[in-house]
Amino acid sequence: MKCRHCNADVSLPLMNLGSAPPSNAYLTKITMRRPEKWFPLKVLVCESCWLVQAEAYSRAAELFNEEYAYFSSFSDIWLTHAKEYVSKMVERFGLNQNSHVLEVAANDGYLLQYVKALNIPCTGIEPTGSTATAARAKGINIIEDFFNVGLAQKLVDDGKAADLTVANNVLAHVPDINDFVKSFSIILKPHGVATFEFPHVMQLIEQNQFDTIYHEHFSYLSFSTVVNIFDTNGLSVFDVEELPTHGGSLRVFAQRKDTGINPASKDVADLIEEEASTGMKTTAYYTGFQKNAEKVKDDLLSFLLTAKKENKAVAAYGAAAKGNTLMNYAGIRPDLIKFVIDRNPAKQGKWMPGSRIPIVEESILKIEKPDYIVILPWNIKSEVINQLEYIRQWDGKFLIAVPKLEIL
Repeated sequence: MKCRHCNADVSLPLMNLGSAPPSNAYLTKITMRRPEKWFPLKVLVCESCWLVQAEAYSRAAELFNEEYAYFSSFSDIWLTHAKEYVSKMVERFGLNQNSHVLEVAANDGYLLQYVKALNIPCTGIEPTGSTATAARAKGINIIEDFFNVGLAQKLVDDGKAADLTVANNVLAHVPDINDFVKSFSIILKPHGVATFEFPHVMQLIEQNQFDTIYHEHFSYLSFSTVVNIFDTNGLSVFDVEELPTHGGSLRVFAQRKDTGINPASKDVADLIEEEASTGMKTTAYYTGFQKNAEKVKDDLLSFLLTAKKENKAVAAYGAAAKGNTLMNYAGIRPDLIKFVIDRNPAKQGKWMPGSRIPIVEESILKIEKPDYIVILPWNIKSEVINQLEYIRQWDGKFLIAVPKLEIL
């Protein structure tokens, strides 16, 4: 395998999760009668540029299609995060009615709705038809396509260069990371700013967040590697923030190398030094991760098998991609977890890929009254517990499996 950034040979293993179907390929009554496509799920580390990356067995167009069912607006925490981001960026960079904000992977308009409310011109790029339709229903201008150098140049030629570009949780999703990053150096106005948010691979490894590994993620990113990739493709990083979202993320601020005017924050050098001091550019740092994941799998299976023997009913909450990774890696089926509750109507009435566990609306919870609920999107466990606190009335209990099995 060749590194998708520097083209060096890649052989250092981080994680082998066997094989699984794409994590957002939810099943319908029709597709339940058909075989599923399963792909190997293996992650390696480039010892030249230290980009952590998955072997690519599937194409982005297969993963992000018209049936894509991840809608950002179904998380209240994420909506609050987006609204606060818009407020901060408008104030920091003086955005107004003469500015243009471009969001790549705009999803269902969860963020641009707050830009539009301030009468700031904005455009969203979103390749998945389902979420693009939801964004248009909010009155947001959406270009239904993948962002690349060609599209960036076309937008500039059409007079739509950007004062601010937003790319939340998409940098890890692109197979051609060099083309993608270079696109931002093209679309930005001379003094424009690009922000990127993505889960920090240091948190993934140190917090045992192996369930965030799935086919839609082609890369797992450290700050130092991102700085290098950006520099190679015409962007300079001038600031960084550490965020609690998705178990620990980074918000990176970048500008055009040739025309950017923002001085580099001390936080940039500090985080590069922190990563270096943890040994992230050594092979030893990446060993042992496989065993940690296997312990999570074994502990969860042991709990579920004991619950089954004791006639305890177990359900799950959140038909999230990370939950699909966990259940397919552990081989969990409906005999161990009866159903999964999800707020998203686009997922209700479908089945989880691979495990084929039914996805139901919340009202089923009050009818079935399970003894335990496994919170699959552990990163929003507080929101879920507050939403479902009423299960305590029948002595129901919450638990998470990652980073370790814990009854809450």
